[in-house]
Amino acid sequence: MKILYVSIILLAALLFNPGCKGKNSAGGGNDTLSVADTGFTGIKKYMSGGHVSMETAFKNGVKEGLARTFYASGKVRGTLWYENGLREDTAKWFFEEGQLFRTTPYKRDTVDGIQKQYFRNGKLKAIIGYSKGARTFEFEEYDMEGRKVGGYPDLVVNFKDEYTSAGIYTISLSLSDKSTKVKYYRGDFGNGVFDSTRAEKVKIIDGKGILALKKTETPHQGSVDIIASVITFYGNSFLLRKKIELPYKDLN
Repeated sequence: MKILYVSIILLAALLFNPGCKGKNSAGGGNDTLSVADTGFTGIKKYMSGGHVSMETAFKNGVKEGLARTFYASGKVRGTLWYENGLREDTAKWFFEEGQLFRTTPYKRDTVDGIQKQYFRNGKLKAIIGYSKGARTFEFEEYDMEGRKVGGYPDLVVNFKDEYTSAGIYTISLSLSDKSTKVKYYRGDFGNGVFDSTRAEKVKIIDGKGILALKKTETPHQGSVDIIASVITFYGNSFLLRKKIELPYKDLN
């Protein structure tokens, strides 16, 4: 009985303690208990700037089914499909007038397949390849008349050999059209893909990529792989790759 009596006293103290407020207390009214919504099924709408910016389907608290984003005008901006909280199938994006702008394939929340872009007149603008989120070399662009775009710049490589005097061999990278809308990486296409998060970014000085290799005490591969990510006229990333043979076998 003594144990029961003490328990009742403790419970009463917790219930009537004025310092114990619920999550949604306004500070002056009755406290309310806030319970996390982990089982919602239906359509949730999200507001931004006074208009609905997105609506997403949920099942038991997890994104499941169609999600749509909207322009301020209320026109559909994009559609995505979710399965168990992950993006799947093909996401579609539209110009405000309703024409298809881009399609992006997803597998388990990762871009995987061929992304396609379109002009307002409906003609194909570009195809860009992805494999499990990483870029492949599959890339084509077209003008508004449907003609394939060409004439992309080449990678220009120059050298400064100070191996004998300072133990340094410097590689300078630039584009043949003098454009500086480019990023340079040291790395190769492992399994036919380019993952910029795994490649070593090359420092850019005065618009040129500069890779200063130093003499080491151990032998190294006698070449270095370079990838250039060039921003095209249409704003896409065109990839250039080049294997540069080195005159010395101990540079890194």
